[in-house]
Order: sequence, then structure tokens, then C-alpha cells
Amino acid sequence: MRLINLTRNALLAQNVRVAANFWSRLKGLMGRRKMEPGEALVLEKCRAVHTCFLRLHIDVAFLDEKGTVLKTLVNLPPYRFTMPVPGARRVVELPAGVLLKTGTVPGDTLSFSEKEVIRNEKHGAQNFHCH
Repeated sequence: MRLINLTRNALLAQNVRVAANFWSRLKGLMGRRKMEPGEALVLEKCRAVHTCFLRLHIDVAFLDEKGTVLKTLVNLPPYRFTMPVPGARRVVELPAGVLLKTGTVPGDTLSFSEKEVIRNEKHGAQNFHCH
């Protein structure tokens, strides 16, 4: 599954894992030494995160039920807790630097899809991404 910023027409991740139950959300990225480029973890039914027992910095985006970004945290270090974000329904965890690189900010709309069209505005071309 891919994660696309529809507002910015930018690919955030092409390898998205979903943590939908209590245990998979609790484990999250614990024990990981790094996230690969293009990787993301989505925590369903989540309004706050912690980075306890992580060995890496991450970017975090809190989304509402429509995929609107409510809040972003860039380069969140290990052993931090976030406050619950009102209205958040899921959280996306990404390698540090992805949110800045893609220009993702609160108010943007993110979409999860098996197939997306990304427009390369510089060259007027389209890149088709299929899973």
C-alpha cells in the first residue's frame, strides 16, 4: 500500500504497514534500529504516541477520519510522549525527514491506495505507482 499527500502531489511511502490492534500498536517500531526509505507505519484508532524503547528519530502525522493532517511532529527523538490530538483517528510514523521533504503540513490530505497517479510538475509527466 502507498501513502500519498494529495494536496502536495507527493509520495510519502510505498511500503505501508498497518497496526490495527492493541498489541501491534503497542509494539509499533520498538526494537527497530532504523526505518527504510519509503516505509511507514499506520497506527489505527490512535490519538497519541510515544517513542519509548525506540532507537531512531521519526516523523509523525496525526490524521482525522478523512485523512486530513491535524498535526505533524518532525524528527521526534526517542523517549518522548505526545499529547492526544483531538479529532485524530490514526497516526502515521515515517522516517525522519519525510514530512519536510514532501512539504506535508496540517491541513493537507493524505490517501492510502494500491494505485496512485503522481504528477511530475517540473516535467509535465505522470508517474504511475502500482502495488
